[in-house]
Amino acid sequence: MKKLVRTFHALGTRIRLTVFGELDDAPLQAAATLIQREEDRLTVNRPVSEVMAVNHAAGSAAVPVSTATYQLIAAAVAASREHYGFNALIGPLVKLWRIGFPGANVPAEAAIQARLALCDPAAVALTPAAHSVALMRPGMELDLGGIAKGFIADQIKTLWQAYGVTAGIIDLGGNLLLVGESPRRADGQWLIGVQDPAKRRDEDLGTTAVPACAAVTSGIYERFLIKNGQQYHHLLDPRTGYPLQTKLAGVTVFTQTSLQGELEAKRLFFHGGVPAGWLDDPAHLGAVFAYQDGHHETSGVTFL
Repeated sequence: MKKLVRTFHALGTRIRLTVFGELDDAPLQAAATLIQREEDRLTVNRPVSEVMAVNHAAGSAAVPVSTATYQLIAAAVAASREHYGFNALIGPLVKLWRIGFPGANVPAEAAIQARLALCDPAAVALTPAAHSVALMRPGMELDLGGIAKGFIADQIKTLWQAYGVTAGIIDLGGNLLLVGESPRRADGQWLIGVQDPAKRRDEDLGTTAVPACAAVTSGIYERFLIKNGQQYHHLLDPRTGYPLQTKLAGVTVFTQTSLQGELEAKRLFFHGGVPAGWLDDPAHLGAVFAYQDGHHETSGVTFL
């Protein structure tokens, strides 16, 4: 079966889009256009975007945003208010530590506590009728980076289905969403390798066969700071303001949608395992836990 691939850089990462059985690249071009549009609306890495308009008005005014942006912000704020690890308001704290960026350092305790006060998801006012968002304290910042790729991947899947695409792979920098049945196996399942955190990229802990689903990873092994002999990773705990204390190196989750994957990867990472009843939800297909001591555990997933 014919395969068409488009690779490019966007969303701060390497994008690889693949469709099978198509005669032209119209679905790939449409997806690339969609990604650019969403990045323009959601980015916090440029002075102008819908999200940056909300941030610039922090403490002073509510800002109306587009329907899709509002829906994503509302979902991110709702998840943040569950206090399981994901927090779309943690931007001021991330910028204080700067782990993974020039100028990274261990901040003073007073500075950490001051920034923590700006990371409160309760201090966000959402007005559904006007699609407006207000950050209630000056200095607050909304950052959808922890959820946007999942949101965009799900949009691409819907777009491809409108084009009649029956099989494809959406890879947004390691955030995978599989569309339709794999043309490479008689059972239609896809082979997915789970990264070994202790080894270089593309060296796997194991490979599993899954139906069309999302595969999303949260980990601490690519961005970190070493200061006075101590290593600080980039996944900050919004309860303490410091990197999360954990024995895990990475968690990969398999879910029905990519947006679910983004949120559940963080839930399981912060929980340190599978919460009771997690696999009872049909949208949760399984998870792989890689530990800093080198061992791994699986839940609902079997390696081949």
